[in-house]
Amino acid sequence: MDLNLLALETSSSRCGVALLRETPAGPVVSTLEHEGAQEHAERLLPMAGELLAQAGLGPGDLHAVAFGQGPGGFTGLRVACGVAQGMGLALQVPVVPVVSHLAVAEQAGAEPGDIVLVALDARMNEVYLAVYERCADAAAPWQTLQAPMLIAAGEAAAWAVHHLPAWSAGRPSPVPRVAGDAWQVYPADMAVPAGWRRTDAGRPQADAVARLARLAWLRGEAVAPELAAPLYVRDKVAFTTAERQRGQGGNPKAAPAWTQPVLVPMAESDLDEVAALEGAVQAFPWTRGNFADALASGYEARVMRQDGQLMGFCVAMLAPDVAHLLVIAVARLRQRQGLGGLLIDWCEQCARQRGLPAILLEVRPSNHAALAFYERQGFQRIGMRRGYYPAGKGQREDALVMQKTLARDGDSP
Repeated sequence: MDLNLLALETSSSRCGVALLRETPAGPVVSTLEHEGAQEHAERLLPMAGELLAQAGLGPGDLHAVAFGQGPGGFTGLRVACGVAQGMGLALQVPVVPVVSHLAVAEQAGAEPGDIVLVALDARMNEVYLAVYERCADAAAPWQTLQAPMLIAAGEAAAWAVHHLPAWSAGRPSPVPRVAGDAWQVYPADMAVPAGWRRTDAGRPQADAVARLARLAWLRGEAVAPELAAPLYVRDKVAFTTAERQRGQGGNPKAAPAWTQPVLVPMAESDLDEVAALEGAVQAFPWTRGNFADALASGYEARVMRQDGQLMGFCVAMLAPDVAHLLVIAVARLRQRQGLGGLLIDWCEQCARQRGLPAILLEVRPSNHAALAFYERQGFQRIGMRRGYYPAGKGQREDALVMQKTLARDGDSP
């Protein structure tokens, strides 16, 4: 089989060209790359010419031109697509679009059965996320589980955890591989779950585009040059003048990947899940029996569910003079996404309905994250309870007492 295929990849700041030649020993790929986002247009064709000259080939020897389709930087995508389209029309050869995320998955060293989550930086604390499974079929080695989508960086890991059982299709859930530069760009928002495997694959490379394009060409998936088009996922990057005049500022954001969380009364049927979540986030957790006793005592208790999954809960005792927040928790992968604030808002609503002036709680002085969270929610430190908490090895830890005073209707803000 004769095949000389040129691949162009400019979806990121890297400008890459690869030449794949079919030989009796198998495909051979040579590449040239240049780093510089503003130089793609001027660099791409000279690099392609240099590769062809090194191989003793001319443009007329090409059988197809492939390009990284995106999603990625708008300008870069248009450069690769436009050059591929122009070459295809001039040489009368087909073009092969290759999704940029699939190229990164190809670089991740996956084995059959592996699931690869590819997240590429989309700027503005958002990422382009796609999910693939490596298959055993050498001719069609990838199955798309989730086509590229735009999602907030803070939602990506939890969204993937939620969908992993469905992707596994009844099999024991494999340990996913994570690839793409977004995991490094947003480390705080995209903490990799324990046990998941990191890879060095960061941005799409031209040699991976070439290898995938070869398989697509063999499967008959090349297209006419006039049908070549970039893959855009973010369809809006700025508000119109009219929208800004209506008060819409900043930049348009990705649509939420989740349905809105729902707060419902905690029931006996929730207690196994509640105790499991509590045990996963607390060093000295409440037991299932503690939660059962709270329900039996008539305390106010709510669970927060999103897409059917337990995301958090809280329990409050409404005393005659104050609301006492006894316990609150949010699933680790959904923390720092505003869910804790929604639980605090519900507690405030309960207190106001009873005409109570404030919410009281205790917190360990060593729990700096919780202290910062409560202070952001308007709680102030008002006292100390000595030896309130168990601390292991027979020791005790003090508790800081914090209180939030609730404004009454008609009070000035």
